[in-house]
Order: sequence, then structure tokens, then C-alpha cells
Amino acid sequence: MGSADDGNSSYGQKAFKRSKSHFADRVTADGRDGWPVEAGRYRLVVSRACPWASRAVISRRLLGLEDALSMAIADPIQDDRSWRFTLDPDDRDPVLGIRYLSEAYDRRESDYPGGVSVPALVDVPSGKLVTNDYQQLTLDLATEWTALHRDGAPDLYPRALRDEIDTVMAEVYEDVNNGVYRAGFATGQKEYEEACAGVFRRLDLLASRLAGQRYLVGDTLTEADIRLFTTLVRFDAVYHGHFKCNRWKLTENEVLWAYVRDLYQTPGFGDTVDFDHIKRHYYHVHTGINPTGIVPLGPDLAGWLTPHHREELGGRPFGDGTPPGPPPPQEQVPAQGRP
Repeated sequence: MGSADDGNSSYGQKAFKRSKSHFADRVTADGRDGWPVEAGRYRLVVSRACPWASRAVISRRLLGLEDALSMAIADPIQDDRSWRFTLDPDDRDPVLGIRYLSEAYDRRESDYPGGVSVPALVDVPSGKLVTNDYQQLTLDLATEWTALHRDGAPDLYPRALRDEIDTVMAEVYEDVNNGVYRAGFATGQKEYEEACAGVFRRLDLLASRLAGQRYLVGDTLTEADIRLFTTLVRFDAVYHGHFKCNRWKLTENEVLWAYVRDLYQTPGFGDTVDFDHIKRHYYHVHTGINPTGIVPLGPDLAGWLTPHHREELGGRPFGDGTPPGPPPPQEQVPAQGRP
């Protein structure tokens, strides 16, 4: 999710195009890009508001990387220097010692394109950004960081299913993950209608797929489920109203509403979601499409913890593994951010 200097007031005023990740180095087991997997060396900077960053938060929890990869949580409200650490004492990240994520970007390169985005992986010793490649980061956490995974960690990107997972994720990205943004930031009626129609066409197809199987690919949780979840969990709270994706609410689709509740109630998913951060970021920061900055009171969150009955479809959430334990106290979502 990009920076404030990408122009919060310009959203809805100019054609929307998602920037490619400019910093695409990878942290790998063999260190081939110069960044070897190493416990304690890197810090993951996220916003709980951002669906792209939330993928990494969930993956880190499911894989049990909390002790190996520390995490910084940015304020959901950006200023003109973008993501900032005003949730921390002295408005400064206690590990990196910086006030703004842009400082880690500047240490890596000056005059970089694409703005300051999360998730970002920062090298703690040098204070330099390593990568902001949100598409590759979670795949590497699943496949390159295996030596540091917890006992019982699930295989989120099983080799035998990767082709199918990649196909599903590409469709979900184009029409759903990014589709809601293309609808929300459209500058013309035709552009909006095409994007919005694409969102619901894909959601209908996904509902048909999930009517008879508990998870998107195979009988266990995979990266594909994480990527769909981070958009669905925000759907009624922000995309339905703020982004005008309002053909129907998620709660009105029996299959998808049950599917997302199943994931939400699975350890590692719902315990990372902060609805307060989500709503305040979208409605307050995107002044181009919500100039008053008013944050709505709804929707009612009580339904998230109701029975979903998806276990009747079978499936084993963690395969041969086990659920993660509770999040560390300092990473628990405050009460006002959850049902």
C-alpha cells in the first residue's frame, strides 16, 4: 500500500495504476541476493490497515516466525511523509530508531519511484530497506525461511499444488485484490463499472468454487486463502461503501460469508485483524474520494464470531501441522479493533 505523497487527495482524480515493487531483492536460505535468512536480522514493517501487508502478518503468525522476524506496526493514518511510527514511544520505532519508514528507503536509495509502501523488510544492522515486493515476500517466508519455522508450521505453498495456487492467486489479484482499488479510484463511470463488474464476476466464481470445498486449493490452508481473506475481511467495512463495490455485501453471500468467518476464526487470521485501523486508514487518508474524512460507525462486527459450519466440508486447516499459539502480548489487537 503506497505512500501519502502518491497523493491521497488525487485518488479518484487521476487514473489508478498500481506501482510495481521497485525493491525486489529476496531474503533466501542461500543468500543469493546478499540477504541470507537469519534470525533477528530483519524487521517486518506493516500496517494492519493494508491488505498487502496483512498477508505478511498472517503468514508470519501461521509459520511461527515471531521470534525470528520482529514486526513494526505503523500508524494507520499517514502524513505527508507516509507511514510513521507514532504508535510507539517518542514516535520512533524502538528497533530501527526511525520516525518514518521513508528513512529506511532513503538509506537504500534516493529518488526511488513508487513511493513508500508496506509491507517492507528492513535490514536491522544497516537500517536499509531490503524489499517491498509484497507478491514475493510471503512466498519466501513459506519456502525460504523453513529452517526458522515453528514445529507444526503448515505448508502454505505446497510444491505439488503450486501451479494451481498460482493460477487462482493471479485471478484473485487481478479481479478482487486489485479490482476493488480500480473500482474505488476510478475517474470515470465506464472505468468504474468495468472494474466493479469484474470484482463481482470473480466473487461469484469463487463462491461456486468454495460451495463444495473448504479451501481454495487442496484440503488445507494455502497462500491463496491468505490473499483472498485480506480483501474479503475488509469488504463490508470499506470496499462496499468507500470503494462503491456495492452490488451486494459479503454478509449477503452465504458461501463467501461462511468461508471468511471460517478463516477469521482460525488462529493466525482473525487475531491479526484490526477493524479500527482498517476503517480509519481508508476513510481518513483517501481524501480524494472521502473529503470529509468522516469514518462510519458500521458495520456491526458481531457476526464474525458466529458458527460457520464449514468444517462439514472436511479439510484440515493446518494439514499435518498444528495451529499457532496466541500472538505475543505486544502484537495483540486492541479491543476496539475487533468484534
